[in-house]
Amino acid sequence: MSVTYLEAIKAAQDKALADDHRVFIYGQDVGNFGGAFKATEGLAQKYPGRVLDSPLSEDAIMGMAIGAAIEGARPIVEMQFADFSTCGLNQIINHAATLYYRTGVNCPIVVRLPSGGTPGGGPFHSQSMEALYAHYPGLFVVTPATVEDAYSMLLGALEIEDPVIFCEHKFLYNHLKADSLPTESLPIGKARIARPGRDATIVTHSAMLHEALAAAEEIAADGFQVEVVDLRSVKPLDTDTVLASVARTGRLLCVSEAFPWGSVCAEVIARVTAEGFGLLDAAPQRLNAKDTPIPYHPALWGTHRPTASAVASAARQLLKG
Repeated sequence: MSVTYLEAIKAAQDKALADDHRVFIYGQDVGNFGGAFKATEGLAQKYPGRVLDSPLSEDAIMGMAIGAAIEGARPIVEMQFADFSTCGLNQIINHAATLYYRTGVNCPIVVRLPSGGTPGGGPFHSQSMEALYAHYPGLFVVTPATVEDAYSMLLGALEIEDPVIFCEHKFLYNHLKADSLPTESLPIGKARIARPGRDATIVTHSAMLHEALAAAEEIAADGFQVEVVDLRSVKPLDTDTVLASVARTGRLLCVSEAFPWGSVCAEVIARVTAEGFGLLDAAPQRLNAKDTPIPYHPALWGTHRPTASAVASAARQLLKG
């Protein structure tokens, strides 16, 4: 028996609905249809009146969820695609993110963003929004890269009293499997050493973790041991774990599927150069997607985002420095 990344997200929502009567799910087609990717399939029948279809308006979805949170509910909002969440940006960054600062009233909402690229997704269904939301105070931004984290971090997000942007990666939904759901997990805000090493550090998150791990395996044939750090949480960002890794290796490569400008990679490198410049034996490097809209054609998409081969090539250049 195995559990996919998508099944883990559904299982976490099932458990949350069963354990806490304040939890409800709201979004387009999440009811009888079971959601665009079937992450809520069967839950509307199991929990009548608590898995609710919304109008086709991300602005209205977030506004309703904020009002419910103010009244004591724990909404889980599903955006069909992360890209569409920008239609509700005003509610997320101006209202939900600032509510506690403005009024002292908590706003415990989890916003699920099916994120990242898949072949043929194109510019409207493939974007990685974590850096955009991490820019704003008041929001937690998490990026689970494993089945275990997809389950445990969604449940953890529901315990946070502030809005949480839950960036789940669509490419991992059915590609990634685990033997079972976890019984223990790291807390949100703590990074994980996904592969130990001594010669260089790759810091990454979400689906790029698996490209980085494949690259590290490839480079091992050259005699280099590359450490891979899975951030898990973009905000808060576990700078201590990153710095400790760089202290062991002396070299840093950051990898992200998002666009390069103002990216998570930029933030990680800024922190390491400011707080750990003396640990570096070479200039830190980053590898992002291309700074263009995301192409529809699968072959172009495959060159737009970092691949394991591209990560390995960047790491080899870093190791020469």
